[in-house]
Amino acid sequence: MSSAQIEIQLIASLVAIACAIPGTFLVLRKMAMISDAISHSILPGIVVGFFITQDLNSPLLIFLAALTGIITVVLVEYIQKTGLVKEDTAIGLVFPALFSIGVILIAKNANDVHLDVDAVLLGELAFAPFDRLLISGVDVGPKSLWVIGIILIITIGLLLAFFKELKVSTFDKGLAASLGFSPAIIHYGLMSVSSVTTVGAFDAVGAILVVALMIAPAATAYLLTTDLKKMLGLAIGFGVFSAIAGYWVAHWLDASIAGSITTVLGLLFLVVYLFAPSKGVIAVLYREKQQRTEVSLLTFLLHLRNHSEENERHVNHLNEHINWQKVRSKTVLELALKNNMIVINNDIVSLTKKGTLFTTQAIDYIITNEDSQIEGMKDDFFLFRG
Repeated sequence: MSSAQIEIQLIASLVAIACAIPGTFLVLRKMAMISDAISHSILPGIVVGFFITQDLNSPLLIFLAALTGIITVVLVEYIQKTGLVKEDTAIGLVFPALFSIGVILIAKNANDVHLDVDAVLLGELAFAPFDRLLISGVDVGPKSLWVIGIILIITIGLLLAFFKELKVSTFDKGLAASLGFSPAIIHYGLMSVSSVTTVGAFDAVGAILVVALMIAPAATAYLLTTDLKKMLGLAIGFGVFSAIAGYWVAHWLDASIAGSITTVLGLLFLVVYLFAPSKGVIAVLYREKQQRTEVSLLTFLLHLRNHSEENERHVNHLNEHINWQKVRSKTVLELALKNNMIVINNDIVSLTKKGTLFTTQAIDYIITNEDSQIEGMKDDFFLFRG
């Protein structure tokens, strides 16, 4: 590997880590689309900063862009609090307006600036190693590497310093206020970090990849754990993996690096979305199928308990009187036999002692509706214990 290839992967990895940290809290706060709004609305801040300094490397650009990001959040929340529109509508109103202002400023005052898809929406990591930072004439590496590295160090420092406050205010604003934390200050602090991170990554990777790296790894991690620290770790891991894997996919396909990284992020999320142990689509469908069978079994057992007539307890009664399909009836019978809930003599179904006890507890739960009752039943008579 050449030094340029190493630098590209390092920049992409640092951007992934820097984006995953605030992105995790944005996902948990159900504010994922705010990152999209910020990534587009910072454009007028960058343009105004350039007009003031005439220097694309000026720190004023980062400050004004971050300020524009915070203004975006304030405007979205103000419009939302009116109660006239919801948050997604407010975002859809604010960021296109601010982004358009930036485009108009460029068109009217900087006609010689080429604003294309690669520069603004996709970014081009391949060019990042050629934009070098010189200190006293000494080449110290790509400028993007230093910018995002400094932002990452600051982000990690703030995370360590205010982790407890972020955690409490994310999950319970009322508790945070009662403990003396200001949810508003924490909120705007998070938005500030998100804005600065977006600005720092904007030049190297563009708006689309910033949004993808901020939301997709966190959303993927959210499907795998309910522990905040684990979620942060998984989000960072997914982001770095996608950054490196996406680079090599782009190298193999001779395609856009940012586009390839975003594609890998999407595929990774799809795999977890389908196969996550508890929240994945397949797991949810399987669990729903189990629950339907459990309900059918409980219905059948309650029917047996309430009817002593043999014709009401005949095997064929499942198909005829209860009006179940043959396959479903067979499944219910096999499950009841497997768990020693019933016995069958001459095609007549009877409850066992265990089945009688189970149905008695079920009736008690139905009457009292106490969760403690059903939890005990789950422990004693879990139907899919095997």
